[in-house]
Amino acid sequence: MGTPSEQEQPSIVYEWKDTSHSLAENIVGFVTGIVLAAFGLAILRAIGAVTGGTAGLSLLLGHLTPLGFPVLFSLVNLPFAVLAVLQRGWAFTLRTALAIVCVSLMSAWNAAVLPLADFPPLYGVLLGNLICGVGLLVLFRHGASLGGFNIVALVLHDRTGFRAGWTLMIFDSCVVLLSLTVLDWPMLLLSALGALVLNLVIALNHRPGRYIGH
Repeated sequence: MGTPSEQEQPSIVYEWKDTSHSLAENIVGFVTGIVLAAFGLAILRAIGAVTGGTAGLSLLLGHLTPLGFPVLFSLVNLPFAVLAVLQRGWAFTLRTALAIVCVSLMSAWNAAVLPLADFPPLYGVLLGNLICGVGLLVLFRHGASLGGFNIVALVLHDRTGFRAGWTLMIFDSCVVLLSLTVLDWPMLLLSALGALVLNLVIALNHRPGRYIGH
């Protein structure tokens, strides 16, 4: 028998069923992540910035092709679907596919109905990426993602423990560098800063050892 103070210490041992998310919690989390990510991307799209990941790559391609963001975002994510099925299972893949479609449609709707172009560039880049980062974090914690580099980052995290945020930062640096072809230097630097903010949100917070809800 331990001392009373020892008995009051919280245990790090927990039951999976006691800490898993309920269906209602997963639905609310899923919707919350979609709304946040879509709003953040709509801000970035409205001010002409890019960010990391396949969302950023889609925004970049939007400068080069006549295709809209919803179409580009869906097409860019298709090649990663196989990896998602093989490494994370069908449930994760289907939730991710649904999230991609919803974010694509909702970000376009946000851009059409909200005066997002009025955001000052610096504020818009920082706010848009911060909101996107929180949205991605919520989706991760409820068994989904926005596909693409997110899937690669989560698989590496599962296999090696290397934080998803750092993996995304590597990929996102490449996307921002590609933006040299379409952005001027001020917006490029702002986009790089914004991508850093987004990935710091994920790197510092996506740590399952600190979070016991599944």
